[in-house]
Amino acid sequence: MATFGIEEEFLLVDPATGIPVPRAAGLSRALESSPAIPPAAPPAPVGQAEFLACQLETSTVICDTLDEASASLLEARTAIAGAADEAGIGVVVSGAAPRIANSPAEISGTERYQSMGELTGAVAGEHYVNGTHIHVAVPDRDAGITALNKLRPWLATLAALGANSPFWRGRDSSFSSWRLIHYRRWSVQGCPPEFADAADYDRRLSRLIGSDAVLDAGHIGWAARLSERYPTVEVRVGDAQLEAADSVLLAALVRGLVLTEEAAPGIHPDPELLDAGLWQAARYGLGGRLMDVQGDPSAAADQVFALVEHIRPVLEDNGDADYVTAGVQRMLTLGTGAVRQRAAYAAGGWDGLAALYGASLTSGA
Repeated sequence: MATFGIEEEFLLVDPATGIPVPRAAGLSRALESSPAIPPAAPPAPVGQAEFLACQLETSTVICDTLDEASASLLEARTAIAGAADEAGIGVVVSGAAPRIANSPAEISGTERYQSMGELTGAVAGEHYVNGTHIHVAVPDRDAGITALNKLRPWLATLAALGANSPFWRGRDSSFSSWRLIHYRRWSVQGCPPEFADAADYDRRLSRLIGSDAVLDAGHIGWAARLSERYPTVEVRVGDAQLEAADSVLLAALVRGLVLTEEAAPGIHPDPELLDAGLWQAARYGLGGRLMDVQGDPSAAADQVFALVEHIRPVLEDNGDADYVTAGVQRMLTLGTGAVRQRAAYAAGGWDGLAALYGASLTSGA
């Protein structure tokens, strides 16, 4: 069984208007003194300001079990909800901001983030997007490359399950994940290429970093990559999730894929088909078709079932099978976060969305 961790990003907004507010640094300081937050542990500190001054990132402790991950996420989310309420701040649990101001976003004050903002210009000025990042431990970098190659054919399926950003600039984008579409504007993004080994990965990464298209390895926007800070594979394809249970489901599936022996024996999907699959996932979520592991289109729901069956032996060994089966059924019955957001907006407009965010932030706590 491999250890894992989950990073979650949240957007801070004016609760009346839904417009992002640059108050992450202050809220982060308040969370540092919160007795509800456990000591920070990899993969990232808890309550850390992110790229934009209106974004806050938290992480779990290093986890062995899904129950540990659920408890850690809910501790952080409950503390955020309390601190934000005390400060008069709204918290959006969505992969993209439903509303934004006309002026460019304020970038966090670190030298690295400021340099990244200068490099990416107007792209950074609209980077109101939040993700769920899942780290799974690997014994070495070559094992990490094997895991990356196994993950590639399933990234679109994970993206469809994790789609939770339908709104942008005050209206429905028609996409289930606007965040994934926004990311297509960055210099290096999408499905990672297939690598021969860690040396091949490092060689190609070095060439990219020397191209002036990215600042450093952390600026590489592939949907899955090797972490430069920790001995993990980092999967970044999912939007920020409405509920902690949604994030844990994605983590269980990712860990299952990393530990499963092969993605599909002898199958090497064409990269353009995998990229098209990510676009399909962004557009339709679980409501359309995706490119399967052989590059053929099939119903997204069928691919979710195929994924679960593919990794079932590992899920059973980890004790995760029941959780994943129930979580997938819940997603298919209630819908992804995007489906639930649209239903809330149809019923109550922005007030309905805000109520959904508030209830979902601490759901299960």
